[in-house]
Amino acid sequence: MNQKRACIYPKDIQRITGRSERYGRKLLNDIKNFLDKEPHQFVTINDFSEYSGIEIEIINLYIN
Repeated sequence: MNQKRACIYPKDIQRITGRSERYGRKLLNDIKNFLDKEPHQFVTINDFSEYSGIEIEIINLYIN
């Protein structure tokens, strides 16, 4: 499995879910709170997959 990048951004969440980019920003903040991350820390693809229940392979189809 060759990933081009390790973190996920609001635009990626918009592409995956079909929701707005604003929703993607809110979801990233929710994930950071859930995982006790600091505001400056990134959310990885694995973090997003675990939180959302979407398989990593499906996420990689949208961001690579």
